[in-house]
Amino acid sequence: MSRTPNPARDLGISIREARSDLGWTQYELAKRAKVSRPTIARVETGGNVSTGSLRKILDALGKDLTIT
Repeated sequence: MSRTPNPARDLGISIREARSDLGWTQYELAKRAKVSRPTIARVETGGNVSTGSLRKILDALGKDLTIT
């Protein structure tokens, strides 16, 4: 049985790895992105998040999102 791809989960994993590479906690990223810590947790687990919050998180990490 194959699993359906989950792009939100894959994005969350990438964000968690980028945060970890910087040595930041979820709290540190939340503070820098000006979003709540639960928002960071939700993003990292592939949950729903607004595009505005996602943009703030990516900016804080110095990352871009490319859709192909």
